[in-house]
Amino acid sequence: MLPALPDGDERELESSEEGGGAGEERRQERHGSTYHSLYGYRSGRCSQQGAGGRDGSPGSAAAETPSGEDFSLSLLDTNLPAEAETELRSFISKRLTKGALFEGMGNVASVGLSIPEYKVGCYYCRFQQENILEMATPESDINVPEYVVCFLGGSEKGLELFRLELDKYIQSLKINLDLEKSLETYINPYLRSWFENAICPIQRVVQLFQEKLAFLLHAALSYTPVEVKNADERTEKDVSRFLAAASLQGLVQEGTMTSLCIAMTEEQHKSMVIDCSGPLPQLHNAGSNRFCEDWMHAFVNGAEGGNPFLFRQILENFKLKAIQDINNLKRFIRQAEMNHYALFKCYLFLKNCGSGDILLRIVKVEHAEMPEARNVVTVLEEFMRETSVA
Repeated sequence: MLPALPDGDERELESSEEGGGAGEERRQERHGSTYHSLYGYRSGRCSQQGAGGRDGSPGSAAAETPSGEDFSLSLLDTNLPAEAETELRSFISKRLTKGALFEGMGNVASVGLSIPEYKVGCYYCRFQQENILEMATPESDINVPEYVVCFLGGSEKGLELFRLELDKYIQSLKINLDLEKSLETYINPYLRSWFENAICPIQRVVQLFQEKLAFLLHAALSYTPVEVKNADERTEKDVSRFLAAASLQGLVQEGTMTSLCIAMTEEQHKSMVIDCSGPLPQLHNAGSNRFCEDWMHAFVNGAEGGNPFLFRQILENFKLKAIQDINNLKRFIRQAEMNHYALFKCYLFLKNCGSGDILLRIVKVEHAEMPEARNVVTVLEEFMRETSVA
């Protein structure tokens, strides 16, 4: 299926709405061990002495940048074997030489290192230390430290799905990076846990909620406020990240999203409450529909493989199918402004798509300033109410 996105782009759905096609492919993808490397970066021809490099590591002295290059890299922390780390630094140096590594912009690539059996996906980002950057002014002549961080695991295609999450993960590192005080106590543990904290939250939510995941999917699509009670910090963050990843933010018009958020926030009685005081989460004021229940089964079936990249791919396909349904309904509504048969097609579509409640709410907000379309939506709402009562 090829859903039409708002900007006209078409992105291929890699599986059916039940998640089958991508599931077979993703179950074969191995993510195995995960690695990280942190480098100090310095422009200019003077080499930078390694600070905090591991004993015997290639970066414990000045980085061996190719002669003639106008920068240097020094290893600060890594859990890669020495040979693989040297290969990774060579890869990063080539990207820097080509001018393909811009400050604050994460990239994903496939890197062939001396890690057995297969190429590994690599997320890499050059960034500056935030707290010093804020103090620097043109007159202060403060040399703001720069770094390059690399996260390795899974495949390039898999890590690409989590690029935004990894960009956010770097933000905390930028703020808290202070090598003199916290390399061992904060930076090293933070780098080592990148996969667990940035990649696995969706998987943990699926495993925790199981069949109740349909209620979370419905809340994300309908912009229903969600309150988490009696949960540990990690579970609360996991739920928040899942809801953000499952929402249509960036895929529907910004004004539509804002209006829906305001409308749902004002209807406090519709806020969903998740109580984690017991062994299993209990949900109150939760809603669902057939569309979300069908996709819930795709997630639960995928849980057998335990692959976090598979869950993210299913989630992306879930959102693309929702966008496709929204665009189809909007097209039917335009036709129904002049054709009563098209109005009946709208009604049948809403009745059979499994998510008519959410779709009507979204198009109602989008067409609020269009009298003819608003009249069609009003008639459809009456049809749907009469059907539900009957």
